[in-house]
Amino acid sequence: MRGAAKMLGEKYRLKIGLSGIIEGSLPIGGLSSSASVIICFLSALCKVNDIHMEPMELILTAKAAENQYVGVSCGKLDQSCEVLSKRNHLLYLDTKDDSYELIPTSEAMKSYKIGIFFSGLERSLKNSKYNLRQDECKAAAYALMGYAGLDYGTFAEARLRDVPYEVFVAYKDRLPELWCRRAEHFYSEFARAEKGAELWRKGDLEGYGQLVFESRQSSIYSYECGCDELKKLYEIMRETDSIYGGRFSGAGFKGCCMALIDPDKVEDIEAKVTGEYLKAFPGLEGKYSFYVCESADEVKV
Repeated sequence: MRGAAKMLGEKYRLKIGLSGIIEGSLPIGGLSSSASVIICFLSALCKVNDIHMEPMELILTAKAAENQYVGVSCGKLDQSCEVLSKRNHLLYLDTKDDSYELIPTSEAMKSYKIGIFFSGLERSLKNSKYNLRQDECKAAAYALMGYAGLDYGTFAEARLRDVPYEVFVAYKDRLPELWCRRAEHFYSEFARAEKGAELWRKGDLEGYGQLVFESRQSSIYSYECGCDELKKLYEIMRETDSIYGGRFSGAGFKGCCMALIDPDKVEDIEAKVTGEYLKAFPGLEGKYSFYVCESADEVKV
């Protein structure tokens, strides 16, 4: 809250404060919790101070609060989802130039809901290896640009997005193994995002779900995120009928797993996943929980 007020106060004069209660039905940790709280608080603070921000300004102000005040080197994906999303649409976003497309759910697509499996472990990205993964990707990008003789700026500005895939293929053997694997995850994830948009347009939920599963497998091996509990949840989801696709939510350092599920099989899915997970981690009885959600429109006051 302080970070949000500080970032907003640097741009606008704040004459009126507010006091409120934060209430929600989902667990804290792994569901863009920090970004959603900041976006909601900023929106309310703007409302009472008669401040009108365009969507991207709201997104960047919320991002600045996390980067500069909290100390998390996050991008703007979470904030963009909360500001730009639309119910029953897939947000296809390019964070490089902020262009985006809202792809409607095809009438040919099977019905689905979103299952949330809370591991029972809360998290803090600030104290995880999240920032380290960011630095490893920057290091890989910086090295690749140097090997290829590309123009580059400061280390902080280095992005794998600015390094063509062909350059990675040509010079990846020169990278330390860990940097190479981080870059491999980025490029494969980029390809999955593009393919996923095509499959969503066609209404191919099974194909899209398979990409989600592949994304998480890459995250585990190449990006090396996730804890034992979330990895177990992922394994159980892959072996559960009527789950189209699933992955860690966010970076996967504790928190939640999410899945696209058959709404007619919710009880069966809950029983199987819950039973097997608590058998593996009985100490999380009473902390683990399961929720069913649907997509929703953007933040509103």
